[in-house]
Amino acid sequence: MSTTRASGATQQFVPVKEIRNGAVVLKDGSYRGILICSSVNFGLKSADEQRSIILGFQNFLNTLDFSIQIVVNSRKMDLRPYLAILEKKTPEQRTELLRIQLREYVEFIRSFAEGANIMTKSFYVVVPYAPHLNAVGAAAGLFGGGKRRAEARETDFEEDRAQLEQRLALVAEGLAGTGVRAVPLDTEETIELLYRSFNPGELENPIRLDS
Repeated sequence: MSTTRASGATQQFVPVKEIRNGAVVLKDGSYRGILICSSVNFGLKSADEQRSIILGFQNFLNTLDFSIQIVVNSRKMDLRPYLAILEKKTPEQRTELLRIQLREYVEFIRSFAEGANIMTKSFYVVVPYAPHLNAVGAAAGLFGGGKRRAEARETDFEEDRAQLEQRLALVAEGLAGTGVRAVPLDTEETIELLYRSFNPGELENPIRLDS
C-alpha cells in the first residue's frame, strides 16, 4: 500500500473536519473548544483552602448543563535544547572557575535526566457545542429528510462560534473560582496540540474529540 493511500485511510478515523478561529469543527457538524489551564498545588494548601477549592469545583460542576472533558497531558521533558544553550555559553564565562562550574552543572543535569523520567504536565478542558438538535438528525434519518439535515448543518459559523465562546467563558469563569486560570487555545496552538495527539508516541494522554 502506498503512503498516500495509507494516509487517506488513516484520515477516515480522524473526526476533525477543520479548525477555524480556534474552534475545532468535527465531521458531524459539532464543535469543540479547548482551554489550557493552570495548575493548583492542592497538597500545599491548608485544610481550609482545600475545602474551599473542593467546594468551588463542586459549584462549578453544578453550573454546567453540558458535558466537558478534562485532560491531563504528561510528556517527557526534552532538556537537550536547554543543555545546548548552556554549553554554548560556557566559553563566554569571564573566569575559569565559572566555566568549570557551568560544565559541572551541565553534566549533572545530563546525568540526572538520563537516570530519571522528567515529566511535564499540561491541563486542558475540552468544551463541546452542537448547533443542530439530535432530534432533527433522528427525524431526518427516519423519514429520509436528507435535505433538512443538510440545511440544519449549514448554520452560520460565526453564530455557532459565538455560542461556543460563551461556553468557554462560562467554564473559565467557573474554574477561576477554584484558583485555576483557563485560556482558550488559538488556531495555531490547537493545530499543534491535535497534531501531537493524533501521532502515537507524542502524548501519553491524547485528547478525544468524539466523546
